[in-house]
Amino acid sequence: MLTMDTQTQLHSKSRSDSVAAVAYERTRWFGTLVLCLLLLASLLPAQLRAQGLPDFTGLVEKHGQAVVNISTVQMQQIGASQFFPEMPNIPEDSPFYEFFRRYMQPFSAPRKYESRSLGSGFIISQDGYILTNAHVVESADEITVKLTDKREFSAQVIGADRQTDIALIKIEADDLPTVTQGNPDQLKVGEWVIAIGSPFGFESTVTAGIVSAKGRSLAQESYVPFIQTDVAINPGNSGGPLFNMRGEVVGINSQIYSRTGGFMGLSFAIPIDVAAEVANQLKLHGRVSRGRIGVMIQEMTEELAESFNLDRARGALVVSVEKNGPADEAGIKVRDVILKFDDQDIAVSSDLPRIVGNTKPGSKVSVSVWRNGSTKKLMVKVGEMPADDGETARQIQGKSGDASSSRLGLALRELTASQKKQLGIEYGLLVEEVYEGIAGGAGIRRGDIILGFNNQDIKSIKQFNKLLDDTKKGRNIALLVKRGDVATFITMKIDN
Repeated sequence: MLTMDTQTQLHSKSRSDSVAAVAYERTRWFGTLVLCLLLLASLLPAQLRAQGLPDFTGLVEKHGQAVVNISTVQMQQIGASQFFPEMPNIPEDSPFYEFFRRYMQPFSAPRKYESRSLGSGFIISQDGYILTNAHVVESADEITVKLTDKREFSAQVIGADRQTDIALIKIEADDLPTVTQGNPDQLKVGEWVIAIGSPFGFESTVTAGIVSAKGRSLAQESYVPFIQTDVAINPGNSGGPLFNMRGEVVGINSQIYSRTGGFMGLSFAIPIDVAAEVANQLKLHGRVSRGRIGVMIQEMTEELAESFNLDRARGALVVSVEKNGPADEAGIKVRDVILKFDDQDIAVSSDLPRIVGNTKPGSKVSVSVWRNGSTKKLMVKVGEMPADDGETARQIQGKSGDASSSRLGLALRELTASQKKQLGIEYGLLVEEVYEGIAGGAGIRRGDIILGFNNQDIKSIKQFNKLLDDTKKGRNIALLVKRGDVATFITMKIDN
């Protein structure tokens, strides 16, 4: 017979054995789980087992040598009136006339100063062709390219395209390291990318991030489907390459979105395939030829799609058609919704300018439009976009060949129809740049509108250059110049 104490001891022992058994089972289960996990890990590819933060060192060592630093010098001329007040209109018999004539008149001569800037670029051929941004070398009188081995070369602008902000420059050298071109279409959002450049002049700086979005449309940028990243980009990075993890260039770092002027996590790169096509045209022709059809468009919204009985918001809504332009001759009308151009879908309105611009002028292509509740197919003969007047490459360095810039020191642009309407004039040429030369010394300023040459109205650059070519050395000419609401004749003597 068991006593109470004995029963208690047996009960305690039984409970202790039960707890030990549970602990044992848990330990065995945990050990089995660990073994299974280890076995599973051993079956994974080595790349996944070792996955973590990427290592960029090999990429930078192998491809960083093809990235260059670009520095430019621009000689600018500023009239003294920007620093000192002009001679007031005082009668000659005034006691103050002599004072102002003596002490203010010497400052009327324009003064010169150097403007310097920095940027980046990368070598695309062993014989010295380099890609960069057009805004990096725009209006530069001197361009210096510095390699990673500290060698420095003077560079020449082969051509530049403001519409895409691409410039092709050349240095005289051989056997240079080059980059490998990638395919931006294969980029995926979230993929790692790196930038190499010279932010604030700090050469060969490497920054990293991911692709944030693709095909971004930015205001005033109709021809570029930008790659958006969160790679740190700052002044001086412009024109530098954006690499993928295979060491291929997929873009050219071009812009940032910022409210402070510095990096805020939004960077934009021009896809390398767009840049390469522009560079090829610049190399062959010195300019870029683009298609046009002569329409103004706006984005389709859900509300507009519903009002047009369209299944969803897509395409480009035509709001204006240029009279006698390619679209007008093809039968495209206001309120048409362009759904396809040359068999390419127009998902958003910004697709159309890019696709039309990339179409060879003179080509006949099919256009699908939505009109009165049904689809209609039309054929349009693509026209050519007017050249960037004065040709950007010439404007950038003021090279001889454009009479308006070489003889007078001016870069001119023909006014668009909307600009003429806004200014309330029927003709005229816009002064885009004033270089060292006769015109700057005579008082012509950037932003002036040239309305007349002697007694003739000026309606085109071709006409202006013809009149200038016919003017002999030593003769005076009078340009009718509109500045703000005031028009006045400015005279100058042709000394070359």
